[in-house]
Amino acid sequence: MPLPTGGTEETWPPEHLKPVYAKYAEWSAWHSGDPEQLAAVYEGAATPQTRRTFLGRLVTTVRRWFWGNTESESRPRQRVHVPLAGDVAATSADLLFSDPPKIRIHVDEPGTEPDEGEQGEGGDVDDEAEDPTQTRLDELIDDGAIAAFLEAAEIAAAMGGVYLRVVWDKEVEPDRPWIAAVHPDAAVPEWRYGRLWAVTFWRSILVNGNRVVRHLERHEVDRTGETPRGIIRHGVYDGGLASLGNLAALTDFPETSGLASSIDWGDEIDTGHAGLTAVYVPNMRPNRIWRGLPDASALGASDYSGTEDLLDFLDLTYSSWARDVELGKARLIVPADYLQNLGAGQGAAFDLDRELYEGVNAGGDDEKTDITQVQFPIRWAEHQETVNQIKRDIVASAGYSAATFGLTDGGQAVTATEVNADERKSHVTTGRKARYWGVELPAILEALLAVDAHQFNTKIVPQRPLIEWPPAVAVDPETESRTLANLESARAISLEEKARRLHPDWKAKQVEAEVERLKEEYAIGQAEDPSEFTGGSFGDEQPEDTEADEEQASEPEATEAA
Repeated sequence: MPLPTGGTEETWPPEHLKPVYAKYAEWSAWHSGDPEQLAAVYEGAATPQTRRTFLGRLVTTVRRWFWGNTESESRPRQRVHVPLAGDVAATSADLLFSDPPKIRIHVDEPGTEPDEGEQGEGGDVDDEAEDPTQTRLDELIDDGAIAAFLEAAEIAAAMGGVYLRVVWDKEVEPDRPWIAAVHPDAAVPEWRYGRLWAVTFWRSILVNGNRVVRHLERHEVDRTGETPRGIIRHGVYDGGLASLGNLAALTDFPETSGLASSIDWGDEIDTGHAGLTAVYVPNMRPNRIWRGLPDASALGASDYSGTEDLLDFLDLTYSSWARDVELGKARLIVPADYLQNLGAGQGAAFDLDRELYEGVNAGGDDEKTDITQVQFPIRWAEHQETVNQIKRDIVASAGYSAATFGLTDGGQAVTATEVNADERKSHVTTGRKARYWGVELPAILEALLAVDAHQFNTKIVPQRPLIEWPPAVAVDPETESRTLANLESARAISLEEKARRLHPDWKAKQVEAEVERLKEEYAIGQAEDPSEFTGGSFGDEQPEDTEADEEQASEPEATEAA
């Protein structure tokens, strides 16, 4: 399909995605941690003009929204925001990519012998050093790619999903393409049976009053020829705040002028890949709130989905705590004679923050000279317990253990087994998310290799790599050693299995090489040379019955002689 034809009648984003974009705006405000964005989302949705929108109806169905109460000069409010939503998204990304997965082109098959010269010092077997595709892939997914995956994982946790696309700019990186993350509120996807069929990314490159210039980038596959052909289309539209506008030339704007030289035909750029050069990674499925929307049912669910009212209530509770602190300041009730006269028509004032007072001559009755101190109690214990409980509920609803966020009670020492048990829910949630990433990461990495071969003429064979995720729970070395010792004493484990369990990240050739070294070091399976067998004698010592044995052996000879 081509890019949109444009025009003042065509709205952007498309009308069918407005409920989705409204929800994206709400989740984005929580993720940002910016009180102004939260106030803009909820106060704007509570106005009569916006109550007819999806988010407006959503807000009005809730009995009370703390961030939806409009402030006024006569009724200022101190509103405190707790950035727990951002912490949840960041923790989700850390659990996935703090220990990055291994990305390999080839997998060793058990039973293969390591080639001569492959084994290096320390027993390492480098069976991929001669593979140019693996070598190039390692160059392309250096720390920059892992950092992009970490960023994308946080976006996915907050916004319900994230797009990854292959990009290249020879002025920025003259020798390689790379992978970039795209927020879901900057994309218009097209689905077929829950699979991404095509996607259009967009950005605003010029905003001047009611004039908005947008750059659209469409990733699709041309299937009209004998073989599928991945292409990227580019277009610039000069429109308004809600209208896409008319199609303009790429060379009219400096942000897109460099793309004109890369166009192969019309508005197309041939990627050299048979599939899409973009993928969508859902955070979690199913998405319950968009189950009835055909254009959004394949999108993922945010970690905040269903907890928005709890996040709002958390800020309300913290703000109440802050109000108690404010009211807990010591106040002095003083006679009117003690107030400072500000002049005719200006009233009087008393400095509450003044710490030292000089003697005053009040005159008259001594009772009028009394100064009363007032200080309200700060209900810190009640607020603290309420805040912690709300946090635990939010974290649990997002699919994580309270221990992951340090919300457990007590402080006594615990064992590694108890820690793993406390964080089991977090490990299960991370495992579910890793399955979605395990499907889409190989696809985008294969596209990366294909673009690299086509656009940069590298002599590689694009292949779909395999992803090996590290174990969710690190095994305690002391516990593992005791387990292996018990299995060995029970003769229930082999050398090969022990090497595999001790080094789960090793390849098959490394394990086999380690087993051979163990056999040589402990002389396992080596029989003694029969020609050197001494029958158990040691040195010049002779058994006690040697002479008797010799006499018995000579008797038959004497008989034959007779």
